[in-house]
Amino acid sequence: MRAAVLHEIGQDKLEVLDDVEAVGFGPGKVKIRVRATGLCHSDVSAMNGVLPQPAPFIPGHEGAGEILDVGDGVTDVKPGDRVLVCWLPACGACPACKRGQTQLCLAGFMNAGTPNFKRPGGDVFGFAGTGTFTEEVVVDAGCAVPIPDDVPFDIAALIGCGVTTGLGAAINTADVAAGSSVAVIGCGGVGISAIQGARLKGAAQIVAVDPVASRREAALRFGATEAVAPDALGDAKQRITAGEGFDYVFEVVGKSATARTAYETTRRGGTLCIVGAGALDDFLQLNMFELFFDEKKILPSMYGGGDVLTSYERAIALWRAGRIDLESLITHRVPLAEINEALDQMRSGTALRTCIEI
Repeated sequence: MRAAVLHEIGQDKLEVLDDVEAVGFGPGKVKIRVRATGLCHSDVSAMNGVLPQPAPFIPGHEGAGEILDVGDGVTDVKPGDRVLVCWLPACGACPACKRGQTQLCLAGFMNAGTPNFKRPGGDVFGFAGTGTFTEEVVVDAGCAVPIPDDVPFDIAALIGCGVTTGLGAAINTADVAAGSSVAVIGCGGVGISAIQGARLKGAAQIVAVDPVASRREAALRFGATEAVAPDALGDAKQRITAGEGFDYVFEVVGKSATARTAYETTRRGGTLCIVGAGALDDFLQLNMFELFFDEKKILPSMYGGGDVLTSYERAIALWRAGRIDLESLITHRVPLAEINEALDQMRSGTALRTCIEI
């Protein structure tokens, strides 16, 4: 079958091959025919080594498709069911799950170290234990979440990661208060979803911050009240908050430099929400006095900071009701054979989300 493979960490191009086989099928597993998958920035971060991932590997973790086969003991789905791929399934038995923090379950991460593909030359890993830049993938049954018939595969794929992450950051983690002021730094698919979440929560001012003009323009269509380049954020802070700082600031880039800017843009007593996934060796520096004196809340948000199955259902309900716009998040579509074009679109900032149709 066809799949897009990264041979070594640090390479910037994927090779589309037709000699890849999905492996590992058995009890508790399902085989999925992938129909659509989104390109998330985390895929690029894994390719360049920012996020740890063994290679060679197949990127992609934001996917949807149909169940081809189920292993022994699988009862929640059957062949023919339409599903989205959950890259962080909850085991239901670990301490995090028992506390109700299923987004912190580590069971899914354990899958990342087990190859779920092979080629004649050897084993191939799937990113985050999945790997959806392929025609078929074998994953734990908990990774296959049934979706209603009226939800298209491309919309379901987005809900599987970017939409859930951004919406959840605003709704679950930060719990944005009505009438508040918000700044969102980084306005790709996840940042735009955070903007939509802040709008749903009733924020009065939502400032979108991004260096790419087309993304700033898009942010205004999704609910931002103002959109500025990074070098104009200080002026926006002065005009909108009289220099005090925003009630909530979302960092959706995953770099210490932008996180530091976000901290300085947050008012005393306000909330800084870290959404971007950064590198192990990129450290955010804060001094002990400012931590004490400013009393700013620093809230990391993992996969939207809540139960992902509940978050999926909420996103579908909001989409059906017309309260969030998911169709317009997909600004580009490419076939799997042109996956490197999708990578160029992401790196240039021209795409909010590119859907790879398989």
